[in-house]
Amino acid sequence: MAYVDGFIIAVPKEKIEAYKELARLAGQVWKEYGALAYVECTGDDLPYGELTSFPRAVLAKEDETVVFAWIVYESREQRDAINKKVMADPRLQTDPAGCPFDTKRMVFGGFETFVQV
Repeated sequence: MAYVDGFIIAVPKEKIEAYKELARLAGQVWKEYGALAYVECTGDDLPYGELTSFPRAVLAKEDETVVFAWIVYESREQRDAINKKVMADPRLQTDPAGCPFDTKRMVFGGFETFVQV
């Protein structure tokens, strides 16, 4: 079964186009190094839950939207090797000050797939 990295972030609405440009480049780079799929989505129906929700998870503000994304790999080993190459790729080296989102509020993790239909 595949291995998946998932993440959610809050992106200021005024910076969403800059973020989409970065995401398109990132997707190309991940695929180039062997990722099977790369998907990024902007929030459209995100109720603010009483205890938990996507907006709460990233402390989204009124002027931000939530991005939900995942990357699919053949295995955890492939993911580790691919991510090592991606993180060293100069095309994705950006100054954190110029990043179109607050990296400190990013929620991410790796997941083993157990159902895939």
